[in-house]
Amino acid sequence: MNISRPKLVAWMSAALSALIQAQTPMRVIDVPTRPGVTQRLLVLTPDQPKAVVLLFAGGHGGLQIALDGTLGWGRNNFLVRSRERFAAQGFMVAVIDAPSDMQRAPFLQGQRQRREHVADVRAAMTWLRAETKLPIWLIGTSRGTQSVAYLATELTDAERPDGIVLTASVVQDKRGRPVPAMPLHKVTVPVLVAHHERDDCVACPYADVVPMMKQFTNAPRQKLLTFTGGVSEGDPCEALAHHGFNGIENEVVRQIAAWISTK
Repeated sequence: MNISRPKLVAWMSAALSALIQAQTPMRVIDVPTRPGVTQRLLVLTPDQPKAVVLLFAGGHGGLQIALDGTLGWGRNNFLVRSRERFAAQGFMVAVIDAPSDMQRAPFLQGQRQRREHVADVRAAMTWLRAETKLPIWLIGTSRGTQSVAYLATELTDAERPDGIVLTASVVQDKRGRPVPAMPLHKVTVPVLVAHHERDDCVACPYADVVPMMKQFTNAPRQKLLTFTGGVSEGDPCEALAHHGFNGIENEVVRQIAAWISTK
């Protein structure tokens, strides 16, 4: 049987993720947030974690996490499939789902820049801080960057994250507000941006990322990580294209982790 290289890389990536996951304790947590609403998190906790990374998937964001940790959607999303890699780098990992009152289509679509989203993430971060007393970094990919960037402009003082990471940022959006259209001068925490030079998603052209970096005028430190290589398969806006760092996940996670860990 002949297997194409892209499919072989995806299969090997999934196998590695499954192996690491089997070694990392996992639990599902429902955090009370707005009245009558809970926010579900899939939490991986390695031994002696050095920080927390709260991961925001792209697309509609409705992962539909079951109590046993299985996912109804989004298994291939770059951050979701890389969650065990972050745990292997020494981070407590929390993958955030859509809240309990948004568990049907359109899930988080159109909701990522609303006060309800801020309230739900605030509740999740409060729980994580009480649980760990560790720094918390928000990491988003694709439409998840619209969540993370918006949250970083809205959360202030003790509520704000310790830093943010934007991967495959949405820099153009005909249906809403892209990241560069937000008041990024309000971001006062470290900012790391990771982007594939050949990201062909229409919402994420690399040429618009460099100008975006100049808008983080009040971030105490910032960096753009530019990636090449890997394999691209299928829809250019989906997870197994360059948009999702297919085939170079280990290196992307390694560099993100190294930068977060730098004081």
